[in-house]
Order: sequence, then C-alpha cells, then structure tokens
Amino acid sequence: MDGEELTEQETALYDRQIRVWGPNAQRRLTKSHILVSGIKGTVAEFCKNIVLAGVGSVTLMDDRLVNEEALNANFLIPPDENAYTGKTVAEICCDSLRDFNPMVHVSVEKGDLSTFGAEFFEKFDVVVIGYGTRVIKKSVNEQCRKLSKRVAFYTVDCRDSCGEIFVDLQNYKYTKKKLEETVECELNYPSFQEAISVPWKPIPRRTAKLYFAMREVFEESEGRKHGECSLLDRAKVLEIKKKLCEANSVSESHIPDNLLERLITGHTEFPPACAIVGGILAQEVIKAVSGKGDPLKNFFYFDAQDGKGVMEDISDSFTS
Repeated sequence: MDGEELTEQETALYDRQIRVWGPNAQRRLTKSHILVSGIKGTVAEFCKNIVLAGVGSVTLMDDRLVNEEALNANFLIPPDENAYTGKTVAEICCDSLRDFNPMVHVSVEKGDLSTFGAEFFEKFDVVVIGYGTRVIKKSVNEQCRKLSKRVAFYTVDCRDSCGEIFVDLQNYKYTKKKLEETVECELNYPSFQEAISVPWKPIPRRTAKLYFAMREVFEESEGRKHGECSLLDRAKVLEIKKKLCEANSVSESHIPDNLLERLITGHTEFPPACAIVGGILAQEVIKAVSGKGDPLKNFFYFDAQDGKGVMEDISDSFTS
C-alpha cells in the first residue's frame, strides 16, 4: 500500500490532512481499496468521511431498490423521487459520493455478499459490513482471515439511537507517539465469532449493557432483515433473554428490558447517532489504513440516550 508518491493535485487537495497525519499516511490512504456492504444512515456518514479523506477506491454493495424506508437518515439519496426510481441504493449513493470527491474511484458491485469467495475480498484492504446478519458477518470475517494479506474487517449496526461497531484487525502493528519518541505497538484481535462467543459470566459487570443486548437481538432476528423485529416479538425476546442469562449464569439485569424494547422496535435510525457512530467508524478505518494512532479493540458502543461512547475489549482472555 505504500505505492507511488502523492501527485501535485493530491498534495494540494489533501494539504490540511497531510499537515495532521503526514504524507506517508495520506499516501497509504490514497492507495487503499475499501468494500462497503449495506448502506443506511450510519454507513452513509462513514462513506462520506472516507471519500473526503481521500481513500483510493470505495466499492458499494446494496441491491435494495430505493424506497421510503431507504431514505431514512441516508443523505446520499436525493429526495426527488424521479432521481432514483428503479435504481438501487448502491447506484444512487455511488453518484452522490463521486460528487463529494472526484479523485476517489467509487463503483458498485452487485450480488449477494455471502456467495463471494476469499479471492473476491483479496482485492480490498478494508471490508465494512453494515446491518448484516450474524451468519454473513461470521462468514465474511472467516473469508478475510484466510487471505495471505491482512484485510481489516468491520461491522456496524445502528438501531434507534444505539450503535455498535466491531473491529478485527487480526495481528496489527502500528506506531504512536509517546513523549518525545515514536513507539512500535502490536495488537492481536479475536474473530467476530470468537468475540460474540465469549461466556458472559467472566465478563466484567461494568461492560456496556449494549454488548449483551445486541447479542440477544441477533439471536432473535437471525434470518430476518434489519428492522423486522417489533413489539410483537417482545415476549419471545424476553424468553430468549431468560434462557441466555440462565445458560451463562448471569443476572437478567445484564440486559434491561427497556433497552431491549428500544432495539427491537428501532426500525429507523436517529440521524445524530448516525453522525457519531459513522464518524467513529471512519476514524478507525483511517487509523488502520494509515498505521497511525491507537485503534479500537474490539467493540465500540454509543447510546444517544446518555450520550456515552464506550470501547469494550471482549476476548477469551476473560476465561483464561
């Protein structure tokens, strides 16, 4: 990814960023290739930020036709119905992102993400899955981990005013400033499956309630599309909660009922939460590509109700 030197045009356009993180980091950004699947409000915010930052290319995947539901919180889709009739979400968002920064190559890939093999993902440096099922997240993460090159893997999900980011950078080396010197750092990340399979009992009680609540929501909604849960599912969700807590020997207070209700009925995204979670995700991808700064390990949670953003390192170290 070190590639060629920045062109004069790139140096002029990204001058302010270069002053912040240096020419080497910007060069890595301009040579990076990013795959994004599932474009709703939070992911739209993420895409806008990385395109403005000057990544090399962004490939979009979202074959849904644009409808009223798709318009929610997604500012990349114009409000004029004549502009998007018969077009997919990815196609419309692609046109909008090209206007943000013509120097970034933005394209559309059609198809079902779960049908692509490891060779497809090898073309990218970063893979971001928005609003995918647990099965798809696990499958794509496994494909990325099979590759000889390191592909940074992220998932993001925003329900109502709550957001979750998961990060897997595998074995990741980076540098950071410490006092007057630059130090080399290394982190080892668990896979998505490993991170969500950690037994709950040894996890510290201070851990964000959203970690447990999101795991239960995916247990209930597996096989459904995002937003298909409703208050009609409340009884079943509470039953699953009871079984999960009993199986993990933890108190049911780990998952407050009112938080669960917000998640299962959160069919629309809260735009301010999209801006925050999408902005954090973009910042993390820029860190991973540039090799600058401490990255997240391995979950980030945000709840606009209390305004808190929390990082959680969930790994099997709790059980050792």
